[in-house]
Amino acid sequence: MDQRRLGQGLTVSALGLGCMGMSEFYGPRDDRESLDVLARAADLGVDFFDTADTYGPHHNEELLGQFLSAGRAPVKIATKAGIVRSPGEYRRRIDNSPEYLRRACEASLRRLRVDRIDLYYVHRLDPAQPVETTMETLAALKAEGKIAHIGLCEVSAPTLRRAHAVTPVTAIQTEYSLWTREVEAEILPTCRALGVGFVAYSPLGRGFLTGRFQPGARFEEGDFRASLPRFAPDNAAGNAALVEVVRDIAQARGATLAQIALAWLLDQGPDIVPIPGTKRLKYLEENTKATQITLTDAERSTLRDAVARLPVLGARYTEEGMKGVNA
Repeated sequence: MDQRRLGQGLTVSALGLGCMGMSEFYGPRDDRESLDVLARAADLGVDFFDTADTYGPHHNEELLGQFLSAGRAPVKIATKAGIVRSPGEYRRRIDNSPEYLRRACEASLRRLRVDRIDLYYVHRLDPAQPVETTMETLAALKAEGKIAHIGLCEVSAPTLRRAHAVTPVTAIQTEYSLWTREVEAEILPTCRALGVGFVAYSPLGRGFLTGRFQPGARFEEGDFRASLPRFAPDNAAGNAALVEVVRDIAQARGATLAQIALAWLLDQGPDIVPIPGTKRLKYLEENTKATQITLTDAERSTLRDAVARLPVLGARYTEEGMKGVNA
């Protein structure tokens, strides 16, 4: 798979792999199948795996640690700290204190079974904590060799500028897809002005852009999408119009809807790395083929017109999930 360059010389595969769903939020987990997906992703050239200490909590990092200890293939690991949850609860608090970040980093190193984390993000910023103090803590962890690169998640453009002035930021991770495009206004231009890479999570709209969730769709037990405003029946019915535009292009190309949605995102710039998540081999195989699709001018125009005229109904998260977003 082709490589893309984020900031500070970090190169990764054009598509990464979001691992969150292997542990929670998207229904029951199956560690054996997830380990097979991780191995197959590496075989396909995906060398950028994304996790966080809060996924599980902790289970996702432990799963990746099990995979990494087998020595199957060299991959780069991105993990995060800053969201604190109790097991079984979605409710969270944000902690960016130096003491917490240091403890969290060292715990992640142990769970991942590595000596250094390739890319370490602050998962959400606490607006009560100066970002300069947070960056100084990360810079110290980098100087000690515990992390190689520094990242931030879901921050505003002014915050990114303040953070980058303290120590260079390698990448920003924020939701970005055909139905979540707020980053285009300020954060993407700021990333490019500063030489910061952009990692797009939920590039398939948490599965909605794949066409799997028709109005009235039922969710597995434990699937948090059932609580998200955009998946509520009335909103889902309205949001289906965008999916139909993607479906028409996909059918004409003999591609999946996911491949078209990912191809669109890859087309937005060589500094953007989507990290679609899956715990199924079938979807992994399909998603990686998106890197082989180049949209035509007509397809770009059709999608540009669709996202301009079709409103997206519903917030991205519940109020609890929006804590720390755009800080």
